[in-house]
Amino acid sequence: MAKLLPLILLSVFAAIGFVHGNEVGIYELRRGDFSIKLTNYGATILSVILPDKKGKLDDVVLSFPSVDDFKSDRTYFGNIVGRVANRIGGAQFGIDGVFYKLIPNDGKNLLHGGVKGFGDVIWKVESYENDSHITFTHDSFDGEQGFPGDLPVSVTYMLIDTNKLGVKMEAKPSNKPTPVNIAQHAYWNLDGHSSGDILSHKIKLFASKITPVDGELIPTGEIVPVAGTPFDFLTPREIGSQIKNVPGGYDINYVVDDTGSEHFKKVAEVWGSVSGRKMELWSNQPGVQFYTGNQLKEVKGKDGAVYKEYAGLCLETQGFPDSVNHPNFPSQIVTPGQSYMHAMVYRFTTHSD
Repeated sequence: MAKLLPLILLSVFAAIGFVHGNEVGIYELRRGDFSIKLTNYGATILSVILPDKKGKLDDVVLSFPSVDDFKSDRTYFGNIVGRVANRIGGAQFGIDGVFYKLIPNDGKNLLHGGVKGFGDVIWKVESYENDSHITFTHDSFDGEQGFPGDLPVSVTYMLIDTNKLGVKMEAKPSNKPTPVNIAQHAYWNLDGHSSGDILSHKIKLFASKITPVDGELIPTGEIVPVAGTPFDFLTPREIGSQIKNVPGGYDINYVVDDTGSEHFKKVAEVWGSVSGRKMELWSNQPGVQFYTGNQLKEVKGKDGAVYKEYAGLCLETQGFPDSVNHPNFPSQIVTPGQSYMHAMVYRFTTHSD
C-alpha cells in the first residue's frame, strides 16, 4: 500500500486540477478497451491501445521506452509541436513591418518551433479525469525561440463515447501579434506499433491539392492539383503503391477540401491491412501534413521494438507550412484579442474486408 500511495495521491491531485510544477508524469485516459497514455513532457501521446477485428488489444502509436528518451529526440513521436509547426523558410518572417529572426534548427530553416519547441517543454497539468480528459498548459514567453509576444497555450485530450479521441489546442496572444500553428505529431501503425511498415495500409485523403516544396521542404507558394500524380489518394489505395515514385517518401502538406461544413472537415481514412482497424480523422484546419516516417532509421522504440523506415504514418492537421512568408496562404497570424483554436477528432473502428 505504501508504494501505491504516491500514485493514488498523484491521481487525486490531478483530478482536482493540482499543478505539478516541473515534475514529469504519465497519465492514462481509459474507457473499456480503449486507453491512451500521455505525458506532460511535450504534452505527448505515449500509447493508444485498441482492439483489432478479433478483439486483440495492441498499441498503435510509435514511441520511446521512457520519457527521458524524448530529451534527445528528433522524431517528435506523439509531441505537440509549436509555436509554429512544420517549417519556416530562412527561420525568419515579418509582421506589420517588424522583422523577426528565429533560431534555425533544420539547416537554415526552423522546424516545429525551434531547438526547444513545445515538444521539449514540461507542461502543467490543469485538470485530469482518467475516464474523461486531461488538459495541459504552457506559458510561451515573449522571445521564446525568437517568436514575439507572450502566448498562453492549452491542449486538451478527451475521450468521446467509447471509440473517439478529441484533441483541442488553444492559444491567445497577450501583447503582440504572433504566428500560431500548433500540431499533434503522432506516428500511427494500425497493425500495431511493432508490426513493421505501413506500406500496406490503405489511405484516403479528402484533399485534391498540395503545396509543393523545394529541396529543403520549404513550400514554393504554389497550390497544385494531385489528380493523376502519386500524391492522389482521393480514392483509397495502399500507401506503398506509388511511393517509389515519390523521392524520399511522402512528406507534404495537403489542402483539405472545403466541404461546406461550418466546423469540422473530414481529413482522412486509414485502414490497417492485417488488424482490420480503421481510423478516421476530422479537423478544423486547412491543411494536413502526410508523412510516412521516411527518416526513421533503426530507432529504438518501446517494448523492444526497432522502428525502421516507414514504420509509422503521421497526419498532422495544420495551417500551411511557411505561411508567414506566403501571403497567398491562409494567415496564421493571431493578434491580441483574438483566439487560436485547432480541433481534431479521431474515430477508431474495425472492418473485416
